[in-house]
Amino acid sequence: MQFKSTRNAENIVTASQAIIQGLATDGGLYVPSEWPEVSLDWEVLKDYSYQEMAYFVMSIFFDDFSEADLKACIDAAYDEKFDTDVIAPLAKVGDDYYLELFHGPTIAFKDLALQILPHLMKKSAEMNENTNEIAILTATSGDTGKAAMAGFANVPGTKIIVFYPEGGVSSIQEKQMVTQKGDNTFVVAIKGNFDDAQTEVKNLFNDEGLREQLAAEGIQFSSANSMNIGRLIPQVVYYFYTYAQLVKFEEIVAGDDLNFVVPTGNFGDILAGYYGKRLGLPVGKLVCASNDNTVLYDFFNTGVYDKNRPFKLTISPSMDILVSSNFERMLFHALGDDTAQLVQLMSDLNSKGSYTFPANVSEHFADYLGEYADEAETKAEINRVYSNFDYLIDPHTAVASASLQKLKARNGLEGANVVVSTASPYKFPQAVLTAVGQDVTDYDDEDLVAGIKHFNQGEYPNAINEIRDAEVRHNHISTVTGMKDTVVNILLGDA
Repeated sequence: MQFKSTRNAENIVTASQAIIQGLATDGGLYVPSEWPEVSLDWEVLKDYSYQEMAYFVMSIFFDDFSEADLKACIDAAYDEKFDTDVIAPLAKVGDDYYLELFHGPTIAFKDLALQILPHLMKKSAEMNENTNEIAILTATSGDTGKAAMAGFANVPGTKIIVFYPEGGVSSIQEKQMVTQKGDNTFVVAIKGNFDDAQTEVKNLFNDEGLREQLAAEGIQFSSANSMNIGRLIPQVVYYFYTYAQLVKFEEIVAGDDLNFVVPTGNFGDILAGYYGKRLGLPVGKLVCASNDNTVLYDFFNTGVYDKNRPFKLTISPSMDILVSSNFERMLFHALGDDTAQLVQLMSDLNSKGSYTFPANVSEHFADYLGEYADEAETKAEINRVYSNFDYLIDPHTAVASASLQKLKARNGLEGANVVVSTASPYKFPQAVLTAVGQDVTDYDDEDLVAGIKHFNQGEYPNAINEIRDAEVRHNHISTVTGMKDTVVNILLGDA
């Protein structure tokens, strides 16, 4: 399989080349050039381990990897670092299922992709005889940063620089990042929001002068965001694995449609479900659940994508995004892979802050439903689920769960439903404890995680144990306009 840029149909690369580059050199994102027909025998697939399903799915997209190399990457990623053997377990809560993607080393769904990306990238460099140092440059709204650093820490031939919005992540998310070990890891808070950080990171990727300056020193950029196809494709795996598990335990019949409700910010997680459907996975609807930053919800209802609105800070900070990078891929597919139209819409977004989809949205995005839950609804849903089912969820999962309840009340969905649970409640203890009626006014971080432990029962996750007494190793702060100088200083050794 080859991959082409959303902005230039002639820019075609192999999977390993796309993984090394991260973003296309023309500013676009790599997407599959074709969609192969895949035989899905659920009598066989239902008994696959997560690792076996990972090979089944990834080998379709990453077919320039040898079987031995790809399996080695998978085995290195999905091992005892996860606190459950099944990697991505399902919990039945009432009539619905919650896909728990927070059992990895940083207790967020990003681990499912970012534990394997460093192995894929290292092997890709070997396959392409690329001896450059790989500089991973990424912006994070909270979870990607820690998960990426945990994956790349001390990986030879790499450095990773993470930018996050100062004051725009939870205290636990920030502590996870600023205590990250590894001589090749760098964390920088910026005076701005996530969109500011993400936009400037894209600008740095597309800065030809900077690329040439780094290339002269044997350094090249790559990305750990879901803009990198090596980050996106591993997320397709858990959609297949979920379906297989529900068939195995006779919760659904093979061939039945299954709906997925996904808390959505950068659109990578839900796009992975769409890619699964393009391979034949029986997906009914993909519900794009938004928080108070309703730019995607509004698009699905009006056909207008408009970032010209207030940026709202919420208790679900990983979704506090107005420019969803991966939506460019979905827009490209909805336009029938029309590069010219895609480039025009992206130009409109860049120059005017908005664009209008040039056709009927409900027809061209028929696989999707948009829904949202505001702050009050999110808190109420955390409380409802815990009170009724003794099951504690984080605010992002609660946005999806509340959106599902609203759709069910309107008879907007048919069939079985899976809420994609993207983070542990331990990552957002203040919001979760407040939602279940606790006064946490005077709580410090230790009190907060102890409170979650009381409600959640069981032992602390390793991710929490690791940061409780960890030393702060990163305290750099930058303006948005200073990000380029920061990157140059770190990579060229002047910092």
